[in-house]
Amino acid sequence: MADNATYYYGTGRRKNAVARVRLYPGEGTIMVNNKPPLQYFGRRMLEMVVVEPLRLTESAKRFNVSAMVDGGGMSGQAGAVQHGIARALIVADLAMRPVLKKHGLLTRDPRMKERKKPGLKRARKAPQYTKR
Repeated sequence: MADNATYYYGTGRRKNAVARVRLYPGEGTIMVNNKPPLQYFGRRMLEMVVVEPLRLTESAKRFNVSAMVDGGGMSGQAGAVQHGIARALIVADLAMRPVLKKHGLLTRDPRMKERKKPGLKRARKAPQYTKR
């Protein structure tokens, strides 16, 4: 893949993962951190999450996807790549926006892990109460 080729860019985020996604005109190759999605994520379900925006817009064979993702876990990274692909598709073709919006792929999922509070074991789990 030539670096000087024209591409469409989208940043995707989910939990603590951030994905930088580039869409190149091509035949449908998807690479996540220079590996195929199934090899990188190791689960078919996460691969399906990644390709969903392309499947919904019927543009799987129109673009090659190159995504660099870091932070968070596998599930968060897959969601971040999905978000980035959806955003990049809109840059490529604004007509895809209604379809992606209808399926909720443009919305940044705000759910994050809650921070641990002092005096508690986890974010909300308190030590066992003893009366005596």
